Parts: sequence; structure tokens; C-alpha cells
Amino acid sequence: MVAHRYLDVNGIRLHIAEQGEGPLVILLHGFPESWHSWHRQLGPLAEAGFRVVAPDQRGYGGSDHPDDVDAYTILHLVGDVVGLIRELGEEKAYVVGHDWGAPVAWHTALLRPDMVLGVAGLSVPPPHRGAQPPLGMMDEIFQGRFYWNYFARPGVADAEFARDTRTALRKFLYSASGSASPRARSGSRWWIRRRAGSRRWRIPRCCRSGSPRTISTR
Repeated sequence: MVAHRYLDVNGIRLHIAEQGEGPLVILLHGFPESWHSWHRQLGPLAEAGFRVVAPDQRGYGGSDHPDDVDAYTILHLVGDVVGLIRELGEEKAYVVGHDWGAPVAWHTALLRPDMVLGVAGLSVPPPHRGAQPPLGMMDEIFQGRFYWNYFARPGVADAEFARDTRTALRKFLYSASGSASPRARSGSRWWIRRRAGSRRWRIPRCCRSGSPRTISTR
């Protein structure tokens, strides 16, 4: 049975879902998600002999969401994981991240290897420093229309979502879900083409490894 509670960690309050007993496994969700992204993994991992904890990361779900953008640096996010491990009464944990949770997992292992038994990332490989900041690179490639840049502009996304918050969030989450219809998925691909201004675009160095590659959105 999944249990829910709140813990004071790293100066904020985190909501967590937990199940099982044994070595600790921390599951870090991505964007725009919550602990619920892992609801199908909690039971099997618990049955396999692990204590599984899936927090709502800071800014998401039932956890605190500081107003100051400077409260969301990778150091803050790593600090949340470190504090969570300690608050749970453990010294070490396996750390798994998906999407935007993956960089948090990778950096936790990088900065606190003494506390990480093992690390895994889904969707996002270990980051490496590119020739220029990723935010600026995406802004240049997509002419200011990439979602990173869209959400980084104060008040822009807020105003659009505020017009009908419930509908906007339902559509946003559904379009990225496994239940989305083929039409919804094709609409998502069209969004990429239209914003990129081309049917093909080169993957920037901040987001790839190996030789230069292009992808097609056809």
C-alpha cells in the first residue's frame, strides 16, 4: 500500500509517496509531472525488496513552490535529494530520474557519490558542458519559441494558463501521455515543426552525444 506524508527537507516541505522496506530507492519525476508518474513502479519495486520513495520535487504537486526562481538551481534540487535521504533515516540510496528528474539524479551522483548506491536516468543522458548556455542556444534555434524559453519569460505562460487553467493543464498533460490519440500526437509533432520553422533541425551539442545528427519531424 502506498503511503503519503510530508517531510521538512532543505528548508522546504516535500510531499512524498512511499512503499516497501529494504534498500532505499528515490524516484525523481520529470516535467510536467509529479510522484504519480511512478505509481506503476512503486509496487513492483517494493515487492522486489526495496523501500521506494517518490517525492513531488520542489515546485510540483503537493510540495512547496518557492516564488524566487533562484531557489530552483541544480544545487537546490540535489540538496533536496540529500536532505530527503537523511530525513528518511538512511545514509545511502539508489537514485533514479526521468526527464527533468534525470539531471537531478546525475548531479546527485556527481556531487554526493558517498550517498548514492547507484544511479539511473530515463530519457535524459548525463549532461556535459556545451559551447554556450543551453537556454540561449535553444532561444536562438527556435527563435524564442522553445518551451524552456516560453516558461522562462515572466508572466507569459502564466497569462495563457490563467485563461482556463483546468483545460490548459488537462490538454498539456494528456498530449504527453501514453493515452493520447494519434491525432493528439500528430498535433504535438506539428507544434515542433511550426516553432522550429523547419521539418528538420540539428540537435544542439548541449543535448546530444557523439557525432552531429539531425532529426525529422515528418
